[in-house]
Amino acid sequence: MKAGRPRCVMPAILIAQSQNAESLRKAKIHRVFIEICKTIEPRGNMAEISAQLVKQLRERTGAGMMECKSALVESNGDIEAAIVILRKKGIASAGKKATRSTKQGLIGSYIAPGGKAGVLVEVNCESDFVARTEDFQTLAADIAHHIAETKPAHVRLEDVTEAERANIQSHLVLYEQRFAKDPGVTVAELVKTKIAKLGENIAISRFTSIQTDEHGFVGNYIHAGAQIGVLVEVSTARDLASDNEFRTLIRDLAMQVAAANPQFLDKSGVSASALEKEREIQRDRVIKEGKPANVADKIVEGRLSKFYEEVCLVEQPFIKENAISVREYVKSKAGVLGQIKIKQFVRFKVGDAGDAPGVEASPLPVTE
Repeated sequence: MKAGRPRCVMPAILIAQSQNAESLRKAKIHRVFIEICKTIEPRGNMAEISAQLVKQLRERTGAGMMECKSALVESNGDIEAAIVILRKKGIASAGKKATRSTKQGLIGSYIAPGGKAGVLVEVNCESDFVARTEDFQTLAADIAHHIAETKPAHVRLEDVTEAERANIQSHLVLYEQRFAKDPGVTVAELVKTKIAKLGENIAISRFTSIQTDEHGFVGNYIHAGAQIGVLVEVSTARDLASDNEFRTLIRDLAMQVAAANPQFLDKSGVSASALEKEREIQRDRVIKEGKPANVADKIVEGRLSKFYEEVCLVEQPFIKENAISVREYVKSKAGVLGQIKIKQFVRFKVGDAGDAPGVEASPLPVTE
């Protein structure tokens, strides 16, 4: 046998050393993570505070990890109470919402001819890759159209209480209905075929529909990527369905809702409990800032005006011209379009429904 060149073992040794170093680095990171988790675990009878809960609070408020941890400990694990605690400290803002979601999917929408009805539906899947496919987008659009035609009251039987279930009619349950475009299959069977084709779990999480009267009009706006969808209902003095300026107004209002995420239509819609909660938060902040007690109430009322601008649609600065409010924008169109009144709005964002079953609770398993 000919003597060949001696094998070079250094690369293998270096690779092994590199891999070992990487393993040690990951182990160290893991140990640090565990130690952090230990610091936020409950003591005594306190509710469990997990790292995931801290993460959720950070996403909803924009506050730092330690501030979130402290607030959750103080609130005994109640995330809503923790938000109030952070806001009292001036760390979180009133309108901050989750910016990320663990669910993927799309918001589908349908507007009936003449704008007399509108539908929003959230359809979830497991990845944004599937959400971007033509099959999935068509499914969301078809389901929205189907809901407009069949007017279901529930997504699935599991949403109906035991007391109601004995008398519930299957045509009121979306998953049990015959699919409008193909009565040979139910909506549940349609979803199951898409699961088999796309290879991911798919679920219809929630829907809403608005039916208006002869003086009303429903418009919509679906933001790029279909992660946010909005319906807006207005009443008009005359039929404006074919008026381009009116349609622009409706689209502007829906875009406003999508961008600014108002919680109420106007000041009268703010519940007494929400208003008192905000007043308490602002009063607590004023006191902690060391302001004199005799001017505290005036400062609080001034801050409530800012609160209304954040959470009430008609009080918000108009996104296209923030020198005026949405109320003033609508009023400016009255000379051309006549009297217009905003009646209601609905905003869906993928993953925002905390009680929506989503992909995790889909009754239809992935077909292997």
